[in-house]
Amino acid sequence: MIPIQNLYYLLCYAWNRLPEREELAAVEAMPFHKPLELLTQVLLGGTRRLLRQGLAMAYGEREEELPELRGRLLLTPSLSRDLLRRGRAVCAYDELSPNTPFNGLLLGVLEQLSRTRALPAALRHEVGTVRRRFPAAVVPVACTTHTLRRVRRLRLPGQEAFLLNICALLHQSRLPAPAAAGRTRFRDFRRDERLMAQLFEAFVRNFYRHEQRRFRVLSETIAWQAETGQTADMALLPVMITDTTLEAPDRKVILDTKYYAAALRLRYDQQKLISPHLYQLYAYLQNQPKAPDQQLEGILLYPAAQQTVDVRYTLGGFPVRVVTINLNQPWSGIHHDLLALIE
Repeated sequence: MIPIQNLYYLLCYAWNRLPEREELAAVEAMPFHKPLELLTQVLLGGTRRLLRQGLAMAYGEREEELPELRGRLLLTPSLSRDLLRRGRAVCAYDELSPNTPFNGLLLGVLEQLSRTRALPAALRHEVGTVRRRFPAAVVPVACTTHTLRRVRRLRLPGQEAFLLNICALLHQSRLPAPAAAGRTRFRDFRRDERLMAQLFEAFVRNFYRHEQRRFRVLSETIAWQAETGQTADMALLPVMITDTTLEAPDRKVILDTKYYAAALRLRYDQQKLISPHLYQLYAYLQNQPKAPDQQLEGILLYPAAQQTVDVRYTLGGFPVRVVTINLNQPWSGIHHDLLALIE
C-alpha cells in the first residue's frame, strides 16, 4: 500500500501536473488516515485557487419573460400565455455566466462531500466554507458517469482538468453503504489493482517527461517484424504498445510497469519471475527496428511490496533488468531511485 502522503505525488504526475508548492505544504502538514481525506484536501486547495482567480465564465442560453425583445422571440409560449397583448414576450438570449458544466459538477461534488460522515468534522466544515463561496448563479450538478463524460469532452485546461480527475476518482471510490438506502461509503482506491496499475504506469511515464532531459519520453506502437502471404492476416496479430519508451540518439529503453503485489511467483517450490511479463518485454525488444549506434534495452518495473528484486540479464543480445521500486519511502528517495534507474 502506498503511503497516503505519497499518493499526492503519484496522482500529480499520473495526471501530468507538477505538485503545487502551496498544496504540497498543506498535504505534508496534515496526518491523513484515508485517501478520501487526501482527495478532499487537494480538491479544496485547487478550488480555492480557482475562486481566487475567478471561475471560468461561458455563454449559456436563458429563457425569460421580458417587457422588451431580447435575443430570439419564442412565439409559441408567448402566444399561449397571451403575453403579446400585454406588451410582454418570452425571449431566449445568451448570457455570460459562471454556471458552466465544470463549475456545476465541482459544486455538486463539494455538496456531497459536505454531507459525507467518513470525513472528519473539521474537514467537512472546510468543504462547507468553500462551497458557500461559489456564486449563486452556479447550479450544483450530481457527479455521475454521464456528467463526468460530458465535462471531459470539453477538454479543460490544466488546473480544471486536474480537479476533474479528482472528482472522477472520488466517483469511482464511492460505493453504496450496506443496508442504508441512498447513502454511500468510500473505499480505499489503493486496493483497486486495475486502477492503480493505470495510475502507476502514467506516473512513471510522466515523471520521466518532467524530471529528466536526456531522453524523449513516449508510449509507442511497435510493428511486428513478421511476414505473411495474406496481408489481412497481419491484422490478426496483437497490438504491441509500450508503457514507456525513453529514447536518445545513443540509447533506447523500453520500460514496462507492472503493478503487482510481487515481482516473483512460487512455482514448484521455487521463486520465479512472472513469465508473461518477461515474454512481453522480450517481444517488444525483438520487434524493434535496429537503429545504428543505439543501444536497446528493457526494464520491468514493479512496486516493492512483498519483496525487493533487482536482477540483470542479457536476453537475445539485449540488456534486461527486472527491478522493484519502494513506494513506501519519502518522496526524495522515490525521486532518486527513478532517476538512478535510467542512468
